Amino acid sequence: MDELTQGRSALRHTLLSPSSANRWLKCPPSARMCENREDGGSDYAAEGTDAHTLCEYRLKTALSLPAKDPIKNLTHYDDEMETCARDYAAYILGLIETARQNCPDPLVFIEKRLDFSKYVPDGFGTGDCVIVADGTLHVIDFKYGQGVLVDADDNSQMKLYALGALERYGFLYDITEICATVYQPRRDNISTWTTDTESLYQWAEEVLKPTAALAYAGEGEYRSGEWCRFCKIRNECRARAEHNLALARYAFRPPTLLEDNEIEAILAQVDGLVSWASDIKDYAYQTALRGKQWKEWKLVMGRSGSRRYTDEKAVARKVIDAGFDPYDVRSVLCVTALEKRLGKERFEELLGGLIAKPIGKPSLVPVTNKRKALDMAAYFSEIPDPKNNNQNESEDNENG
Repeated sequence: MDELTQGRSALRHTLLSPSSANRWLKCPPSARMCENREDGGSDYAAEGTDAHTLCEYRLKTALSLPAKDPIKNLTHYDDEMETCARDYAAYILGLIETARQNCPDPLVFIEKRLDFSKYVPDGFGTGDCVIVADGTLHVIDFKYGQGVLVDADDNSQMKLYALGALERYGFLYDITEICATVYQPRRDNISTWTTDTESLYQWAEEVLKPTAALAYAGEGEYRSGEWCRFCKIRNECRARAEHNLALARYAFRPPTLLEDNEIEAILAQVDGLVSWASDIKDYAYQTALRGKQWKEWKLVMGRSGSRRYTDEKAVARKVIDAGFDPYDVRSVLCVTALEKRLGKERFEELLGGLIAKPIGKPSLVPVTNKRKALDMAAYFSEIPDPKNNNQNESEDNENG
């Protein structure tokens, strides 16, 4: 296992990780509450790991450092990833040239473990790139994701990396300035934040160290905010619920009865309220699918999907052999139109075995709903194997 893979694998077992620092600094007890919750990973995370591996290779190659080509082992490699990696390497080379204007021999460290346990218990992370030069320390973090725009300004993760870099390399030069950069190519985002080492150390002693101690002990106050987005307990968190329910008291009043300042308060937080409501709805639905019995809610069969042909060419042959024209211009008529042309009885006789109607998706509804509660065992037994359904498989791939 290479250093990059080892470093990123270890981070998954770090209680107070840099990537979740924005959350545990705002809501210290969430760290321990999330500790034993499963994190199944995702294709996005695997894609990000591949992109980091490629970036490391391209940057080392650009700097004439020994590196093994990883491309054949990258599951998500494509032209876009290649372009992003090459552009990232070119950007780093530009920073190095800039550093050389004030320092003839800047040092470059790629995918290195950065230890900041002086301030955070067991705290460490992996720095994508660190440039150490006289006067300025550059810390660069590559972000391949395109869902959330990441800002370097006062970014907790970047500040932790900077502290780790200072601990490891600060003795090499007289460093007075920190330059933290988030490089996020798929969002056309290169965000840079500059601070002085004195301010960073002050934050570390006065804010980071005491808050990290609380988080490590599972203590402190629960607080809700935008940092809840990726929290593993966000669905069950009472603090988040109370925060959003307090806002909801305004939301259920007619806008004409609200003061301007109340409307502005709602506008500032309404996205969080909508996100929370969606999370609660999805949590209740998913747990019901796994067998939880809610007292006032139940699963029922949703509306079935539209009928479709299982083999369009076979449909055309059968209809032609029966003396009918199955086509509308050049394509086979849709199911409803062809049934009308043939008549229901003839349609069923000829094509009954070539028509599929996908079963409906379960819906969570109040127990007062007249529909019968769903038998989950029977439902799952009726779901077709996607391996035997090429049309569904290609659609899933496209959506994924």
